[in-house]
Amino acid sequence: MKILVPVDGSSASLDAVQHALQLIREGLQASLVLANVQEPASLWELLRVHGAEQIEAICRSAGEHSLQEAAALCQAAGAEFVQEIAQGEPAATLHDIAEEQGCDLVVMGARGKGETPGTRLGSVAHALLHDAALPVTIVRHPPAPEVEPEGE
Repeated sequence: MKILVPVDGSSASLDAVQHALQLIREGLQASLVLANVQEPASLWELLRVHGAEQIEAICRSAGEHSLQEAAALCQAAGAEFVQEIAQGEPAATLHDIAEEQGCDLVVMGARGKGETPGTRLGSVAHALLHDAALPVTIVRHPPAPEVEPEGE
């Protein structure tokens, strides 16, 4: 079984990695596809950086940075994984990666770095949940524990 885990470096995406690793620790025979999708270059970036190779290098570097902690978690757990870095519209690109890699399941955080705080489900998670042809597990970031006021 292959599990696609979209990773943007957010705590929610790392929670998804931890969840997928927990499934493996519990006996699921699976490998992970850690995927990072960089948004297409903006007009400002295209004007500032000349050359497709430079933009590609910047994209790859940003993707590698975003995947660094997730890869370290997988290595520490001894899990089999590959890393995919792509550029494009996130939901559609993740769907393509899942298909190309032959993934059987998507495990992802409810919200990523670029999402509006306070929303329960981010746009990429929403799109994959509704459009993907394979099962999608949404991992919610655990709420901070409530602290009892002293003296009560």
